[in-house]
Amino acid sequence: MKNIKLAAREGRPTSVVKAGTATFGTGFAVIAGPCAVETEEQTVATARGVKAAGADMLRGGAFKPRTSPYAFQGHGMAGLKILGIAGAETGLPIVTEVVDPRDVSWVAEYADMLQIGTRNMQNFALLKEVGQSGKPVMLKRGMYSTLEEWLNCAEYILGEGNPNVILCERGIRSFEQYTRNTLDLSAVPALAELTHLPVIVDPSHATGRPALIGPMSMASVAVGGHGVMVEVHCNPAEALCDAKQALTIDEFGKLMRRLRGLERFLAEQDTEGEVTE
Repeated sequence: MKNIKLAAREGRPTSVVKAGTATFGTGFAVIAGPCAVETEEQTVATARGVKAAGADMLRGGAFKPRTSPYAFQGHGMAGLKILGIAGAETGLPIVTEVVDPRDVSWVAEYADMLQIGTRNMQNFALLKEVGQSGKPVMLKRGMYSTLEEWLNCAEYILGEGNPNVILCERGIRSFEQYTRNTLDLSAVPALAELTHLPVIVDPSHATGRPALIGPMSMASVAVGGHGVMVEVHCNPAEALCDAKQALTIDEFGKLMRRLRGLERFLAEQDTEGEVTE
C-alpha cells in the first residue's frame, strides 16, 4: 500500500487515542447509547443505564443521514444539547456523527469524539475539516470499501495534523440478507498488520439483530479489537431509529459482564509463562 504513509504500521506501536476519559488502543473500550437522540428523558435514562453497566463512552446521533428522506433525521443542535446534558450528568464522554463540513466547529463544542459515518467515509472535504478540528475522530468503514480505500481516507485526517483517529469496522454490503451487513472480523487482525491506528467494531449495524450483537462483541475481543460500539435504548420498542437492533439496558448489562470477563481471561493468558525477576 504505497499511498498509506501516516497510517502505516511500519514498526510503530499502536497509537493510543484519548477522548475525554475513554481510551482506545490499549485495553477494550465500550461505547454505548441510542442510535438517535430523541428526548432528554430517553437519552439521560439510557446514559445512566450504560454508565451503571460499565460503558466508557456515550453514543447518540443528533444528525441522522438516513436512506429515506422521510425517515427521522435527528434533532440537530437540540440533540447536541441533550447529549451535553446526558454527558454532564453521567460523566461519560460523547461521540456523535457530523455530516456537514460547515457543522464541524460547533458539533466539536459538544462532542469528545467526532464520528464519520459509512456514507461519508469518502467525503474528503469533511475528512479535512475534522482533521483540522483537532478532536479525536472515529472513521467508519464504507459499506463497499476495501481496507486500502479506508486507510486512504484516514490519511486525509492525519494529513491535517490530527493523529487521533480510530477505525470502526461496521460491516460491508454483500449478497447476504439475513443480517443487515456482513461483519468482516478478519479486518481487525489484518489492520493490526497494516496500521498503528486503533480498531473497534460496531456489531449493531453489522448484524442488525440483537441476538447476534453479543456473540460478535465477544468475537471482537478475541480477534484483538480495541473496543465495540453498541446500540442501547431504554425502550427499544419505541425507538425512532434502528429499533430492531438495539439492546435493552438489562441486555447490555449482561453483555458487559461477559465482555469484561473475556477481556480479563485473555489478559491472564497473555501473562502466562512470563518470567519474573
